[in-house]
Parts: sequence; structure tokens; C-alpha cells
Amino acid sequence: MMSLPRFTRALLSPLLLSLLLSAVSPAAFAQARRQVPRTADYILAVVNSELVTANELELRVAQVRDEARRSGGRLPPDDELRRQLLDALIDERVQITYARDSGMRVEDTELERAVANIAAQNQLTTTQLRDRLRAEGIDYVRFRNNIRDQIMIERNREREVQARIKITDADIDDYLAKQRSSGATTQFNIAQVLVTVPEGATDAVVAERQAVAQAALTRIQGGEDFAAVARQLSEDANKEKGGEIGMRPGSRLPEVFLNVVRDLKTGQVSPTLLRTGAGFHILKVIERRDTGGLVVTQTRARHILLRPSQQMSAQAASRRLLEFKRQIESGAKTFDALAREHSEDGSGPQGGDLGWVSPGAFVPEFEEVMNSLPINGISDPVTSRFGMHLIQVMERRDTQVDPKQLREQARSVLRERKYEDAHSEWLREIRARAYIEMREPPQ
Repeated sequence: MMSLPRFTRALLSPLLLSLLLSAVSPAAFAQARRQVPRTADYILAVVNSELVTANELELRVAQVRDEARRSGGRLPPDDELRRQLLDALIDERVQITYARDSGMRVEDTELERAVANIAAQNQLTTTQLRDRLRAEGIDYVRFRNNIRDQIMIERNREREVQARIKITDADIDDYLAKQRSSGATTQFNIAQVLVTVPEGATDAVVAERQAVAQAALTRIQGGEDFAAVARQLSEDANKEKGGEIGMRPGSRLPEVFLNVVRDLKTGQVSPTLLRTGAGFHILKVIERRDTGGLVVTQTRARHILLRPSQQMSAQAASRRLLEFKRQIESGAKTFDALAREHSEDGSGPQGGDLGWVSPGAFVPEFEEVMNSLPINGISDPVTSRFGMHLIQVMERRDTQVDPKQLREQARSVLRERKYEDAHSEWLREIRARAYIEMREPPQ
């Protein structure tokens, strides 16, 4: 159940898209309704069997303006704002009718869970939500049907767009060759000496910290034991282990580290200091194993998914997930219980457990955060095209995969890279096939 404007990202400016995503809780919707002048309604566009009306456009304009005032955002000129919002409303109708015509269905249990999440976000029971909507003049049946439509749109979009993406064997061969040449398929056990630099440090402080790091590098190059220097000077969590970080695939190393160590042999130390936001690093390759990508780090994670909609804004979903995180960390609730009760995903009944997965199984924004978490670590809210996630890493393991599995992983990564272009093309095509009749305002 994603907010319909999320499916028009190719047509809307990033600012306008963000405003549409965050301005549509029931309370904000009611506020916006009160700001719309009470004038005679008329039809602006006919889209297949659906109508777009002037009052609907004015309501959307009021929602976006209200959010811009609260957030300090800047809007395009009025004519351009109305044009973009009318275009978004037409795209919504195109996708709604396409999803209905495809025969897509939504189970009542899933719909009820989505409604319950919206009610809880507004600190209401479902009965209180129904009463609130009635008091604001919002028909409850239409409210539910709108949520159902949005769930259908998301499912239909995933099915249609994924079917359009074609990955060839040549694409996979090229991807794997690039991975091997980049060092991403090599495993490294590296050690570091880290001399930190405080955030906002003056030039004098930076120079002083650089001098300390350079002196340490000179001692190592002069023959002193790297581990001994690390235990004496390093300021990272692994100093007592001689700075040793441990064996991990190159794909799980920071890119700036990988760029330094990919050409070093076992036992070699980086010839110059590496500067990052943390400070100055000296890196040593303790061991490297060229696996050809046949050994990968698998992760077992779980998540709670909330899908922003016109009834639950992205900001509200984020606040709710942060509250879930607070409850889990305080011991008031378990991740498993919250996922079973609230997650709008097929993994909900399993406590959000996603099972063991290899690299490339998830969308990049989800996987990047998941890979950065320690065991049992819980993320802040993460946004993907599916909604907003709270992620916890349960276990990790290094496992050997056969060449066929490796190619399937590459296929998954390449499909994800092509998704946005395929989605934009699909949206253009279904709009071109739709019946759209623009109406002139009455004189």
C-alpha cells in the first residue's frame, strides 16, 4: 500500500514528490479539506472509467501547500504545481484501472491489517478511526477501497515491471568479470591503525593527528611489528587484536578500504595514509583468498514493513517504526511480536523472518543498511520502493555457492539496477494506452 504519487516519480520533481508523501494523514487530509473553497465541482479529466475533479485537485493542492508551510519547502509556481498534481492524479487513475482490469485481488485480512496500522499511527482504534472519518465527512467504505486499490497497484506494478526486465548471459558474464577485477569477490583479512580526527577539527588539529599517523607508518615501514604499533596507537575497537578486522569479502569492506587493499599482497602494508571521515588509516593485508566469488556472506534478517499511503504519511510511518525500535530495545516488546502484529508483509506471520539470503537478494537501499548492522543490531527506518522497514540482523555466515547460484545472484543484482528504467517505461506505456479526455472548466 504505497502512496500513489510514489509511482509517478519520473514525472514529479523530488521536492513535490516528498511533499505528496508526507502530507496525507487523516488529520492533515481534514485540515486540507477545510482550506479548499466551497465551489461547484466539475470534471477536469476522464481516465478510462474514472474521473478527476476540480475539487480533488484543489484538495491535493491544499495538502501540498500545507506541508510546504510546515516543512519550509519551496514549491514551483502555481500553474506548474497544478499541472504536476493534475498529471499525478491522472497517473493514479491509469494505474488503478489497470490494476483492477488485471484481476488483482487483496485479501480482507491484509486490508484490515493496513487499516489497523493507520488507526494506530493516529493513536486510535479502528472504531475510533471510523468515527473520526465520519466526523470529517470521509466515507469509510471509500476510505477502505482506496487502500485496497493502492495495495493492488503495488502488486500489479511489481509483477508487470519485473516481467519486462530481461537479463542476458552476456550481461551476467560482464558483471562477474567486473566484480572479479574490482576485488569484490576476494576475501580479505585486514588490520588497521586508526588515528582519529574529531569532527570539525581545526587545520592545526588535523595536521597534528596526521603527524601521529605518519610517524606510526614510518615505524612500521622501518620494521616494527604492525600489531604492536596498532595496540599502542590505534583508536579503533580492534586495537587489542593488533588492529585485525577479520576475514570478510571485498564486497563488505568500505569502498575506500577496498580501493587501497585490492592490489596489496598478503603481508603488505599500504604505502601511504588513507584519510576518511574517521581520521587517518594505515592498512595491512594479513591474508587474502581469491575465491572467484564462490564464497559469499549470507545474512539472516527480519523486518517490519509499513507502507506509506494517503492515509499514513511516510513521516508518520517512520515515527511509528522508531517507537517500535524503542520498545524492542527497552524490552517492552519483542521484534517477533511487533512484526506479527503490524508488519504489512508476507513475512509478518513468521515474525518478519526473511530467512538466509545471499548478496543481491534485496533492493540496494535495504541491503546496504542490513550489511552495515552488527548481529542483533536494529536499524533506523529505511525507505525502499516497498515502503518503510525496521531491520534486524539475526545471524551471518560465510558459505560456498556453486557457479549456478553465483550467476543467479548476479541476475538479481542486474534486475534491480534495471528496475527504475523499466518502471518508467511501463508507466509511460500504460498511460499511452489509456483513454484520457481532458475537460475545459465551465465558463
